[in-house]
Amino acid sequence: MQPVLLALIAFLAGLCLSAPPARAQDLPFRLPPGFRIEVFAGGLGSPRFMAVDPAGTLLVSIPGQGRVVALPDRDGDGRADAVVTVVDGLDRPHGLAFRDGALHVAETGRVLRFRYDPAALKAAEPVVVVANLPPGGGHWTRTIAFGPDGRLYVSVGSSCNVCREQDPRRAAIIRYETDGSGETVFASGIRNAVGIAFHPGTGRLWATVNERDWRGDDLPPDYITEVKEGGFYGWPDCFVAGGRPVPDDRSAGSGGCPPMAMPTIEIQAHSAPLGLAFYTGRLFPPEYRGSLFVAYQGSWNRSVPTGYKVVRVPFQNGNPGAVEDFATGWLADGRVHGRPIDLAVGADGALYLTDQSAARVYRISYRP
Repeated sequence: MQPVLLALIAFLAGLCLSAPPARAQDLPFRLPPGFRIEVFAGGLGSPRFMAVDPAGTLLVSIPGQGRVVALPDRDGDGRADAVVTVVDGLDRPHGLAFRDGALHVAETGRVLRFRYDPAALKAAEPVVVVANLPPGGGHWTRTIAFGPDGRLYVSVGSSCNVCREQDPRRAAIIRYETDGSGETVFASGIRNAVGIAFHPGTGRLWATVNERDWRGDDLPPDYITEVKEGGFYGWPDCFVAGGRPVPDDRSAGSGGCPPMAMPTIEIQAHSAPLGLAFYTGRLFPPEYRGSLFVAYQGSWNRSVPTGYKVVRVPFQNGNPGAVEDFATGWLADGRVHGRPIDLAVGADGALYLTDQSAARVYRISYRP
């Protein structure tokens, strides 16, 4: 049976086995003492990535509906007052970012800039910033972030599981000037870096990477890494396991591994780490400030499911510590209750989390 067909069967089976969405209070969520998780907004289709606008309102992309929505909480009660369409008619919008008050949206094949009105929660007058990103493919999401250098960084996943790409911008992170000029491959050999974010202290780029499939339950590890400029991270010829490069015999011409950058943190294979956010708020206890939070969407083709949680990576002097569970419960009693996707630190200091299969945004807060 062809790998693509097997993948489709596994995906559909996962949908059938997933439990219907439950209320937050009915799920067996587990967080450290003092933390609580509540539904901030629901009925959102399949929400993906988020950004906080200059006025503190949370925006969310909904690729399947071709739109970006705002979730205002005007009375500050911890629940969205409305779901407001900011802009629609888009081609699978995913990554969102603000720069000088303008909203930038990454479609699957380009990046658009909009004049944004934070009072009306509307985006208008689109301008194409990057016109010709490699569209679609096996990994169609495009994630964007502006670096401390003012430049635009765009993550583009591979078109396949393991193959030779014709476009060098595939399986890479691309850098542009703010106006879309000066295209440069910042780092390559990164199969699918769905999440990218800059460390607030060091200014260094970090990414979550989904590695290749069909090598068993435990290979190769997914990873969370600081991304080195000019770094080559191995795909498709090699991956890293246990801190050592491993050739992939399925890649044509693979007779050993070329010099390559080593991932910073290896994690369980098939965890599917997606969104990540450095905590810069003041609502959480002081020891959480500067920590990196990462959403694990969870496996779809592992015999024993894994992931389906939010983890924390503490940082000290710009260096990461060991990964620890922060919020769990989406995988309980052998059933999947949701798929964590992205994280964002709100203007109120809470940590917001999208759940694609439950059609929700959760709000994680702290009260001693």
